[in-house]
Amino acid sequence: MTSETRSGRGASLVGALLERRYRVDSLIARGGMSTVYRGLDTRLDRPVAIKVMDAQYSGDRSFVNRFELEARAAAKLHHPDVVAVYDQGVDRSPDGDLVFLVMQLVEGCTLRDVIIDRGGRLPLPLALSVMEPVLSALAAAHRAGMVHRDVKPENVLIGTDGSVKVADFGLVRAAASAGTTSGSIILGTVAYLSPEQVTTGAADARTDVYAAGIVLYEMLTGQPPHVGDTALSVAYQHVNDDVPPPREQVPDLPAPIDELVVRATRRDPAQRPENADAFLAELRQVRTDLGISLVPVPVPAAAERTQQMASAGDPPTEQIPVVRDAAPRPPQRTRAMLRPNLDDDEDHTHEMAAVPAARQRPLAERSRGRRNVALWTAVVLVLAALVGGSAFWLGLGSTVQVPRVVGQPEAAAQRALEEAGLSATITREHHNTVAEGVVISSSPKEGSRMRSGGSVTLVVSLGKPRVPAIAAGTTVAEAESALRNAKLKPKLDESRDQYHSTVPEGRVISTDPAPGTPLDISSEVTLIVSKGAPPVHIPNVRGMSRDEAFMTLRNAGFEPYEAGRQFDSGIAGDHVISTDPAIGSEVRLVGRPRVGVVLSNAVQVPDLTGVSVEQARQQLAALGLTLNVNAFFQRPNMVIFGQYPLAGSQVEPGSTIHVTAF
Repeated sequence: MTSETRSGRGASLVGALLERRYRVDSLIARGGMSTVYRGLDTRLDRPVAIKVMDAQYSGDRSFVNRFELEARAAAKLHHPDVVAVYDQGVDRSPDGDLVFLVMQLVEGCTLRDVIIDRGGRLPLPLALSVMEPVLSALAAAHRAGMVHRDVKPENVLIGTDGSVKVADFGLVRAAASAGTTSGSIILGTVAYLSPEQVTTGAADARTDVYAAGIVLYEMLTGQPPHVGDTALSVAYQHVNDDVPPPREQVPDLPAPIDELVVRATRRDPAQRPENADAFLAELRQVRTDLGISLVPVPVPAAAERTQQMASAGDPPTEQIPVVRDAAPRPPQRTRAMLRPNLDDDEDHTHEMAAVPAARQRPLAERSRGRRNVALWTAVVLVLAALVGGSAFWLGLGSTVQVPRVVGQPEAAAQRALEEAGLSATITREHHNTVAEGVVISSSPKEGSRMRSGGSVTLVVSLGKPRVPAIAAGTTVAEAESALRNAKLKPKLDESRDQYHSTVPEGRVISTDPAPGTPLDISSEVTLIVSKGAPPVHIPNVRGMSRDEAFMTLRNAGFEPYEAGRQFDSGIAGDHVISTDPAIGSEVRLVGRPRVGVVLSNAVQVPDLTGVSVEQARQQLAALGLTLNVNAFFQRPNMVIFGQYPLAGSQVEPGSTIHVTAF
């Protein structure tokens, strides 16, 4: 039986309107604690994902309170690699309450789908390209004092634009507070639980580091490091066995990657990176040292659906007994047992002991007892009817008139409703003309009659929308969503895009107008998008020696190579004539662009004056040149007293040098 059926509202949930705002359109997926639907925020006219918690949690006050706190904390995580949380609520109905969370709708799939599509193991550049945004999201949470507690491939969403986002911050902590769990039960996905979660149930930033390390291990090798027939057998392996180096499964992995995974998954939390920020810094350093570039994260062609959570076949978030004794023992000896209620046992014992005594009463005494019970029951029912009727006519049955509250400040409107015997339910909306904090409308309207004690919905103005603060590096889709949420209209203008040395190409640099500027509803806000790193001019290396030119180009961010040799009478041999692209050209520094260097093959003519003809011929031959002798009389041991070209001239290889000798 699914959670929907247990709630009594499963059959009618698709098409339902939660809290008179969120329309449920279709089922996306089911998981261990909740069901996710595609929906629509009818007030803002935007598609959303609606996560409806399992029925066992809806009636648990401790869970609902914790759920509200965790949802508020998650909603404050404004980060491009975190699935945005928009709202949370409890939809109340005679058929049962529904606790739900409203989130950003991510079109695409989960990391689990990518792993399956690639046959289990991901290429190293792709694995690192997934892990960096995952750690970036966890780092943002850790800086905000939050711990995820359930990092796994099913909670990593891959958008159709290649974006990577982490979902479900705080849900495990909220569920752990419910009355359905206890101090002897821990929640989590067993393949990714840290040893301290298994032994004590405790979790901090280093717990997320361990789980992220397990996810990286799985991406690199195709399977988690610990597997077993039961959840408890896997849990015991986390406690008692080190995570093996991934190179045992994939020998061609670089050693620094191997060491990074082992360090992140140490059983002792003190030996791991202290948080996701530290793990991310180490990962980036290793990637840089290995010269690995980030690659786009693909969405499998078969994943033409929206994935917000684990499907029925994915590893669930489970309730697992805490392993109090960390000493190794056979898994089959571990038992998860419910603690018996001794008070109930005693009551049942007393009931069983009382039966024989009752059988010894005389028949007449037992009959008289039954008549007395029937008489007192009738009296109680009559009194209840009288009290209920009086309450209806004196209280619940009376009606009051809704006072005028439109145009009043929120506090004054609430006082007016309280004086009339009514309460207020506040919703807030932007308005172009009504000042912030002033009531725009009420439902029911002024003058309507309603029962005393009823609730009037007040729509309070937020004033004009203000341009939200959008962090540099945010994706365009995230920035557009933030502007629409603020009731503003995003605008893209390529002519306004700018180069930026740190913001990656295609990410948002800033907005125009600036953050905090008040605007009318639906006003346009231009997103200034990065064109990537600014282009760099190829430096002038003409005339430099080969080694000097190569060093200059490398220092400018290029990778030089020898692109051939030519003759140039003005450039000495082994010195630079030109480059390809040409000197002074603008080149985008994406990676290390290659630049061809053309060198001179010119030969410098030596000074042959006073040298014998035979010595001159040998000297020129060594330089690749030939000798032509002009003399009135050809004699042995002639000495040169004139030459052309002159000494120091630059000539092509194979040129002839003319000399005059006597």
